[in-house]
Amino acid sequence: MADELIDSLPEQDGKDKEPYLNRYFKAVIKMKVSDLHLKSGRPAFVRHKGDLKPLTGGPLTNKQIYDGIFEILSDDQRKRYIEFGAIDFAYDVGAIGDADRFRVNAFQQRGHMSVAARRVSREIRNFAELNLPESMSNITLFHQGMVLLAGITGSGKSTTIAAMLDFINQRDPVHIVTVEDPIEYLFTDKKAVINQREVGIDVPDFHLALKYLMREDPDIVLVGEMRDIETFSAAVHAAETGHLVFGTIHASSSSQTISRILDLFPANERRSVRQALEFNLKAIICQKLIPSIKPGVPVTPTVEVMITNPTIRKLIREERDNEIIDVIRACYDDGMVDFTENLRRLVETGYIDHATAYESAPNPDELKMALKGIRSATAGILG
Repeated sequence: MADELIDSLPEQDGKDKEPYLNRYFKAVIKMKVSDLHLKSGRPAFVRHKGDLKPLTGGPLTNKQIYDGIFEILSDDQRKRYIEFGAIDFAYDVGAIGDADRFRVNAFQQRGHMSVAARRVSREIRNFAELNLPESMSNITLFHQGMVLLAGITGSGKSTTIAAMLDFINQRDPVHIVTVEDPIEYLFTDKKAVINQREVGIDVPDFHLALKYLMREDPDIVLVGEMRDIETFSAAVHAAETGHLVFGTIHASSSSQTISRILDLFPANERRSVRQALEFNLKAIICQKLIPSIKPGVPVTPTVEVMITNPTIRKLIREERDNEIIDVIRACYDDGMVDFTENLRRLVETGYIDHATAYESAPNPDELKMALKGIRSATAGILG
């Protein structure tokens, strides 16, 4: 696929004033892949279905990459690259107002320039297209509090959040402010007014962006990643003052998400953090992407959805986080789901095969029983 496409692009000639690297950016756009990698002595690579695939055209020279990047940098950006050996910048391909945007990092390695560019997508898919549970739309109905998306890098967290924010965008006349590093999806205003701030381009860092956040009159806030005490504290403050806050964190389950947040803080502050979570946490969605067997669907998310209820608030308060999974299993009818049940549904709807389901299951034996119609018993949670 990649080889055929790059060969179909017109070669540039002396009369063509279009930047040299545009032919590679346009290949990424046409193939609808996510990333472009350029390295001296190697052909250009694109990330297709999770793997890097080389494009035809032969290896690129350091001069080609250097000249191509410097052609699209401003004078100030060139100076910063020369001073620091790396630079982040945004680059638009196409007409103003309808351009495709790239988040580009040019960096130096072993004395040569390399480039990693990510396409910022305008194609925001809805919950049904992403094969996400129907309860996701209910989570967007909260008017204040925190909704956390958990998973490893590349698990589709940004895609899910984009679907949630665009669902709100189509429904509510609100002000949405995002602070991202990098921006993954570009939104078009519908009923909402959306302002997207990119760290390193629109604002120097997360801390400064969050410092001025409340002066921007937001109703809904996206904080790209809960990575330190300051970021989480600012997000909690926004939730406590009546805003709905979305954020991401690296964790594999709802209980681990709570542990990761607590680990950000010294031991003597964790009790107050638990109280903040008890009163402000609305939902945790844990997600990972797995191979699909459905035609036209290369991967599908499998999720664990926890929606805070009085029982979960009590467990958080009493430091019984490991029992949250039992509440999720007892509340399927309320829109919650654990990975085992979600994998069972994916098998039965023809999205994944049994082998993939067992490989992805937290407990394959439990999944095997679920596929036979036997649900594991939940222990008495509250006494």
